[in-house]
Amino acid sequence: MNSIIQGWKNFVARVLDWHVREQVEFNRRAVQCVEVAMETFAEANRSMALLGSRIATVEELAEELKDIRNHWSEWRAEWERKLQQNEIQYLRSAADLQGSFTHRVNVMDSNYKETLLLQHKSFTAELDKKTDDIQKRLWVDLERIRLDYERLIFSELKTIRQRALLQPQAPAIAPPSETPELPFDYGRFAERFRGTEEYVKSNQQLYRPIFTGHSSVLDLGCGRGEFLEMMRDLGVTAKGIDLADESIALCRHKGLNAEKADLFAYLENLPEASLDGIFCSQVVEHIEPFKLPEMIRLAASRLQRGGVIAIETPNPECLVIFATHFYLDPTHQRPVPHPLLAFYLEEFGVGGIEVRRLSPAVETMPSLRSLPEDFREAFFGGLDYTITGTKL
Repeated sequence: MNSIIQGWKNFVARVLDWHVREQVEFNRRAVQCVEVAMETFAEANRSMALLGSRIATVEELAEELKDIRNHWSEWRAEWERKLQQNEIQYLRSAADLQGSFTHRVNVMDSNYKETLLLQHKSFTAELDKKTDDIQKRLWVDLERIRLDYERLIFSELKTIRQRALLQPQAPAIAPPSETPELPFDYGRFAERFRGTEEYVKSNQQLYRPIFTGHSSVLDLGCGRGEFLEMMRDLGVTAKGIDLADESIALCRHKGLNAEKADLFAYLENLPEASLDGIFCSQVVEHIEPFKLPEMIRLAASRLQRGGVIAIETPNPECLVIFATHFYLDPTHQRPVPHPLLAFYLEEFGVGGIEVRRLSPAVETMPSLRSLPEDFREAFFGGLDYTITGTKL
């Protein structure tokens, strides 16, 4: 029965389908439109609800921000007031500290200066006192040493002279009969007026490079043997001659090769070109002027080619020597200017002449410093000079 009814319904529907098809389609579309509108309205309601909730939240935030702004304004005013107070207090404290610091620095600086001044005065006074004491003791010791040294030298020379009298002496080569015997101790005279051995040795150091490497050197007027000792230290074979018995005895006592002889006779008996070095210090001023060229000729002829000669003597260009040094020695004949000595050397085959002034006079006479320098150098230069040359 049910199948009949369902079949009948389907038949009626197919019969009426052409009549109600558009209505059905319209109804379906209308229903769809209503459903879409309802969904739109529902979505709008949801959006409005969400917007309402957000508006409420924004209103709450606005209230909170309003409260925060009010509180910030109040806090800012209070903060600025407290900041200003703190700044004032800080500046006052800094000013107080600066004033206190400046005061303490001034006090400390004043105390330091006073302490330093007192210490300096105390140190200066103590230094002056100690310096005076040291100088007094030094002068006392120097005076005592000088007296002891003079007594020792005198006793040593006396012993040497006695020993020389007891020992047989080799005959001198052509002893000069015209040379008078001095009535005083010439060794002690040289010690006082020429200087100590240490002083002479220090002044003769300039000759070390000149004679280094030579093998046969002769010292004319060897005196106490300072130059011979320097040659021995350099390993140079050297011999000295002198007319003073005391000088020869003193040199032999030191183990030096020395012989009493007149330089003219000794040089005359030497073979020509047998020496490669000749040293002559403080001798030519003792030789008579007319004999000096002969002495230079003999010395130059005994030098081999390339041999060197060095002659040291008082400098007559320095006027001080005539007032203080030259005439102290009674055996001096006359000073020899270096141009004359250079002429003699060149005349007899010695070249490469060099002159060097020694012992500035201003060191022994400080008052010369008040003179103009060019004038002082021209007339009050070196007390001595040395002239060197090479055999051509």
